[in-house]
Parts: sequence; structure tokens; C-alpha cells
Amino acid sequence: MTSSINLTISALQQAYKNADFTPSSLMEELLAKAKRYPESWIHLLSTEEIAPYLDALESKKPEDCPLWGVPFAIKDNIDLAGVPTTAACAEFSYVPETSAYVVQQLIDAGAIPLGKTNLDQFATGLVGTRSPYGAVPNSFDPEYISGGSSSGSSVVTATGVVSFALGTDTAGSGRVPACFNNLVGLKPSKGLLSTTGVVPACRSLDCVSIFSLTAEDAQSVFAVAADFDSTDGFGRPNPITNQGTVNFAGQFTFAVPHADQLAFFGSDDYQQGYLDAIKQLEAIGGTKVELDFAPLLDAAKLLYEGPWVAERYVATQDIIANKPEVMMDVTRTIIGAGDKPKATDAFSALYKLQDLKQLADKLMASVDVFMAPTAGRHFTLAEIAEEPILRNSQLGYYTNFMNLLDFAAIAVPTTFTKSNMPFGVTLFGPAMSDQKLLTLASRLREHNQLPLGATSIKYQAQASSLSPSAGYIDVVVAGAHLSGMPLNWQLTDRGAIFKSTASTAAKYKMYAVTGAVERPALIRENTNGSEFAVEIWSMPISQFGSFVQGIAAPLGIGQVELASGEVVTGFIAEGYAAEIGTDISEFGGWRGYCDS
Repeated sequence: MTSSINLTISALQQAYKNADFTPSSLMEELLAKAKRYPESWIHLLSTEEIAPYLDALESKKPEDCPLWGVPFAIKDNIDLAGVPTTAACAEFSYVPETSAYVVQQLIDAGAIPLGKTNLDQFATGLVGTRSPYGAVPNSFDPEYISGGSSSGSSVVTATGVVSFALGTDTAGSGRVPACFNNLVGLKPSKGLLSTTGVVPACRSLDCVSIFSLTAEDAQSVFAVAADFDSTDGFGRPNPITNQGTVNFAGQFTFAVPHADQLAFFGSDDYQQGYLDAIKQLEAIGGTKVELDFAPLLDAAKLLYEGPWVAERYVATQDIIANKPEVMMDVTRTIIGAGDKPKATDAFSALYKLQDLKQLADKLMASVDVFMAPTAGRHFTLAEIAEEPILRNSQLGYYTNFMNLLDFAAIAVPTTFTKSNMPFGVTLFGPAMSDQKLLTLASRLREHNQLPLGATSIKYQAQASSLSPSAGYIDVVVAGAHLSGMPLNWQLTDRGAIFKSTASTAAKYKMYAVTGAVERPALIRENTNGSEFAVEIWSMPISQFGSFVQGIAAPLGIGQVELASGEVVTGFIAEGYAAEIGTDISEFGGWRGYCDS
């Protein structure tokens, strides 16, 4: 059954509705399949350990539990009640009484844990080879690295053992393995997914990440997991503007580094994959803009060359001070340097980072989204063994700056190389832009139609699974607020997103009204009206009140009937606008009038 089953959440839920199998029979099959990938697991749950989660489903309704019966895996630096947490160091191991906050949210939503996955020890590495439990082979070619530190989580998702998996991402650990295994890897905005019950690496930078087969699945998991945890000192509530599906403009700009700032470390395949990804983004409406990535790349250097390595030292202080021999040599070498930085070094680095953040945010504001290769090259196990620290550092070239600069990011598969190995890019933007990135990632995956993970299962569009956001309201604009017009900033500054063009029903007259800015007045006239070209924008509800407050008479907000018959909130005018304005109905809209 599992060799061909589609484990995407929507397909799995449909299979349950069709009674193709039950959660119990599915888990039995998946447990058997999981044993084919022993290097990926540190603790695979037994049938007896899974039974309580299956029993709990009997009292839950699938329609009330968005992840009902969905199998998932947990990186073994994240707590699952009653199961040892090792962080890939047996001597560090402890058995938590409660699950990590984020894990409990998923279980409450009906998800079923299958086990704890292997990782680079203490989540220190991007290679997937730094574990005493063994290196995790790549899901496409065992001669290549799987990527770390969330190696096991990525491989069990790619091979179709689970629907999704949790990783962590401090410096790229949720994105590099996604790239190397043809997965979507969501690194949410810092603080949105609780780190309570997560073994820290760099606590001020740590994020729980999500590996999934599609962007829609990542969104479904994110919607459940992004629940504010007030006990997490670094937790942040998810704003309403970042909930549900957020529309991404049909036409958009995406920033890429200057050519001399790109690094592929000798990989022609990955360089070509990057060029192909640019064409894909252009094909779905993007316009490429080359920007100076220097502030981002300079920030990346601070992660390991600066004092943040001291956070890794703090997280493992008991082990490294009292039993350093239980650490792998490479892990001990990296973390051991963390006792050297001084408080003065930390403040100096923070000041430098803040300056770089200002520059990076200015760049970010100039485009809709940033794009870069997720990694510059895919190394073999042998190549990593030759230069373990240097090549690990090279893997972080495009990832290390992300959390330092407080960006949200998502790794997306885009193509396969000539060697039939995966390649993908990372889309990233400011904090709390997760939903926008998920929407764009969905469009990109739908365009390239790559198979799911390392399986032969074809990608199927799942747009219907992305429900509209409850935090937005559609607004019809007809004049000075149209794209490119003088007052359009009043929409964009409030986080409004262009949705579509449209036409009104043939029941209106339009008048040009003078003022500080000339504006059109739309007045309903059922018997002798015309159609007018308009735009529909989605605005955060939280911003709608201030927007309406700024509208000057005779204009106001009411209900506008469209040619489709739909009635949408939008600009209308009081009747006296016909007396003080000029009838411009003959032009069919404000743009036609302005062009005249």
C-alpha cells in the first residue's frame, strides 16, 4: 500500500473518507516501511507506543481536526512525552514528561507521531553526517549527503514514510535538507512556532521548521503549529495578516544577488539550476531585480565568526564542561570555541548586526520577495569527510543570515540536475510574511510539477486546500487608488495585496471630482448606467478602519456590484458628486479618462 500511497494531507484525508484504509492499518504499514531507513531514526515508536494516539482519534471528529490521522516525525532535539530526547548524544539523553508545545498542538489536531529522527549532534551542522547514530544517506543517492542538521526528518518525508516532519532551523537546517531531498522546507518567522520543549542550539535564533511534500501541506501544519506560547520567552503571536491564505500579486518583483556575489563552489549543475529557477519565477509573473546582497552576506559571517557560537556553548555547557569526550570531535571543536567571546564582543557584534539589518530591510522594501539558491553545491559524503568544517560553512552561504536578520523563508524544489539530483531555491521576506511566501511557493510548485519528494508520485495542484484568510477584506477601487496611481500607497502601506481586475455591473455613472487629488465618484444609476474597469485589493481587516477614516467626501465606502453579479465592499459616492463633478462615463474607467 505505502509504495504508491500519496501521503499529502489532502490525499490522505480523502483516502480516509473513501475508507481505503484506517489510521491503524496505515501506521502499521508505515512502521514496516520506516525500518528500511534505519539511519534516519533514533527512536522509532513501537505499535504499543503509537496505540494511545490512535485511540485518541476515536473521540475526535476529522472535520474538527485538520491533521486527523496524519503521520509525522519529530527531530530528536524536540520533546515527545515518554520518549527519550537525545539531540544525537546518548549521554545527554532525558525522558520528558510532556511533549514540546508545538508537538502537542499537532497531536491535539489529530496528527500521529511515528518516531524521533536522526540529526547532526546538538543541531550543529548542515551536512547530516555528524551523528554517532550514523550518517543519514540522501534519499536519491546514498553517496551524497542528505543535509543537516535535520537530516532524518527530511529523508523520512521524502521517502514517503510520513506526511510531514518537524526539524529545527538556526542556520539553514530546515532548508538545506529540503533542497537536497526535493521537499518544501518552511523556516517560519522567529517565535511563531514555540521552542518550549526544544533543546536549544542558539536560543535567540532557533526556529522549529516544517518539511513537507507541498506548500499546501506546510501551510496546513503551520496553521496548527503557529499558536502563541506565552511561556516561550522568544515567542511572538501570529498577526491576523499572516493567517490563512494571503494573496501574492499576479505580477511581482524578486531580488537576486549580483552575479559576482553568487557562489556555487565549482558546481555547474547548481549554477544552471539557479538560472532555470529564475526563468520559472519569470514564467509565473516575476520580474528579476539584481540587488547588492552584501549586508546579508556580511550578517551571515557573524553567525560563526561572531559571538553567537557562545549560545551553542551555553546550551551544552554541562556536557562540554564535564564530559567533552562524549561529543563528536567536529561538534566539540565548533561549540568549544564558544567560551572565548567576551561581553564586549557580543555588544560590538549586535551593533554591527543592527546596522546591517537597517540596510537589509531597506533592500527588502524595494521588491516583493527575495530569492537565492538554497545551497551553492550538493557535496558527496566523501567530499564532506575531506573538509568537514569548510564545506559545512559553504552550505550555509545563503542560509546563515536568515534568522540574524529576522526573515521568514521557504525552500522550494525547482528542478533536477543532469545527474538527476534535486535543486531548489529559497524565497524569503520580512518577518510575518510566511503566508505570502507559502502562496508564492505553491504557485512555483504548481508550475514546475516536480514529483513528491523521492517518490514517483506526481504533484497535484491543491489550491482548494489553501483557505481564504479570515483576516482580510476585499475592497473595490476605481480611481486614484488603482495600481500606479497617486493614492495606491494608502493600500500598499497597509499591507493590502492586489487580487484581480474586474468590471462593475452596467449600473453606474462616473464623475471626476477635483480636490487635492482628482478622484472619480462612482454613483449608481440602474436605468442608464455603464460598466467601469476597477481593481480588487485584499486589505488586512486591522487596517481597514484607518483606511476608511482617510476618505474625503463626497466619496465613501459601500457595496459595489460587479459584472459577475458579486457584490463587494468598495468606493461609491454621494449623489451630489454629480453636481460638483464632470461626467467621465464615456471613458469606461479612471485610466481611460487619465489617458485622454
